[in-house]
Amino acid sequence: MNTIATAAALSLPISLYRSSKLNTKKGCRGGFRVFAVFGEEEVLVEKKNSWGALFDVEDPRPRVPQCKGKFLDVNQVIELAIFDIQYCDWRARQDLLTIMLLHDKVVEVLNPLAREYKSIGTMKKELAELQEELAQAHKQVHISEAGVATALDKLAYMEALVNDRLLQERSTTEADQTSLSPSTSSASMDMVKTKLPRKRLNVSGPVHQYHPRLKNFWYPVAFSTDLKDDTMVPLDCFEEPWVLFRGKDGRPGCVQNTCAHRACPLHLGSVNEGRIQCPYHGWEYTTDGKCEKMPSTQLLKAKIKSLPCFEQEGMIWIWPGNDPPTAILPSLLPPPGFKVHAEIVMELPVEHGLLLDNLLDLAHAPFTHTSTFAKGWSVPSLVKFLTPASGLQGYWDPYPIDMEFLPPCMVLSTIGISKPGKLEGQNTQQCSTHLHQLHVCLPSSRHKTRLLYRMSLDFAPLLKHIPFMHILWRYFADKVLNEDLRLVLGQQDRMVNGANVWNWPVSYDKLGVRYRLWRDAVEQGAKQLPFRNSK
Repeated sequence: MNTIATAAALSLPISLYRSSKLNTKKGCRGGFRVFAVFGEEEVLVEKKNSWGALFDVEDPRPRVPQCKGKFLDVNQVIELAIFDIQYCDWRARQDLLTIMLLHDKVVEVLNPLAREYKSIGTMKKELAELQEELAQAHKQVHISEAGVATALDKLAYMEALVNDRLLQERSTTEADQTSLSPSTSSASMDMVKTKLPRKRLNVSGPVHQYHPRLKNFWYPVAFSTDLKDDTMVPLDCFEEPWVLFRGKDGRPGCVQNTCAHRACPLHLGSVNEGRIQCPYHGWEYTTDGKCEKMPSTQLLKAKIKSLPCFEQEGMIWIWPGNDPPTAILPSLLPPPGFKVHAEIVMELPVEHGLLLDNLLDLAHAPFTHTSTFAKGWSVPSLVKFLTPASGLQGYWDPYPIDMEFLPPCMVLSTIGISKPGKLEGQNTQQCSTHLHQLHVCLPSSRHKTRLLYRMSLDFAPLLKHIPFMHILWRYFADKVLNEDLRLVLGQQDRMVNGANVWNWPVSYDKLGVRYRLWRDAVEQGAKQLPFRNSK
């Protein structure tokens, strides 16, 4: 039972070793076909179906990675290691199926109601042959178990090499020296381990004040639809209070949310002829922060701080930094063919970097979002995020999702939707319908984030015109977010008390690691920011 349970639990291969003695039927695609073992097609196929999808795994050998050249870099070696694990998984499932079928054959031989009349000698001969086959099958299962363990160790080590290369910012020459081939001996691997001590990101302790260099970017802070001619939008950005409103010309402005007179919050007042009026004594300010009206007293040259403010593609942007703003704003529009269905703003009690870490990680979905969008998702053997060497974008495998981190705080994702709750191994392009998402994580303070969420669809355009549909979208967004929030709040609590939330990154953490390295480079004043060639 332990052997069967171990083999059944395998979900991850190693170098190709000799195949089983049992021949598969020619012309069969994919997994192991039981009728090819004994020839009793109808009974055994029916029994296989009763065992479910455990053995319905496609043969990975036609998809073996093709690598050119004598030497391989670390990423190519990881691809080979992943293929080894996939092969071992397929091989182990066949081994287990062989044992189960042989067990059924033994039962059939011993069943007095099902067997034909045979002599005792004939039965002994058949049982002896079956016993020998079972012994060989059990031996093969043990080989598969050992192969899986070795392949997993190999893959974990390769992942460590890749993460170390990122975290230590090695040069191309150093990376070439540490590249491995599939035939690397255990001795040489031990030698490399000695030379390359593992390095980790350190994101722990109380959140420090944000570095001024992180402010020198355009930040989207509100949706245009939320800023009417007579309304105001108060917000915090980098520990400072601001308020948005439209001037006489209809253009948005952003001024300090503090009256120069008695420090009253301006957003408690009103907008009067394109000026924001303080509710305390009626002082009125334009979008550049100049006070143009002081009722009941002589007009003084008072002014409050204002920020460069711009409106583009349905969003309001500000530049909170001290450096001159750049002339180019990034585009956050969904791809052609999509219609915006919902725009939601939330205030969350977490540091914006932790929220970005969460949004850039999809491997947690089948464990965290079990009552929402990932309900019924299977847990894949391996989750990979594939991205160019210098990129901040890529795609998930096996999830049909493309994802990008867009500096300084935006996450764009396009999700292929075929059958909700089902993972069918398709990539985004193979899906007929899609959901596009924008998440903006504005750093309000060290423990608060202003989240802007935009959802777009390339199907069901009539949904946009259904009354109160926005309430339903808000309900679903809140429900998904709350599944994450309890975890991220727990991380923040542990981090403040000294725990490192990036203690042991693995392969599917690649995009989150790159975000952290990009942010570190910004705060350290690097002349050339990493991962800039993302397209």
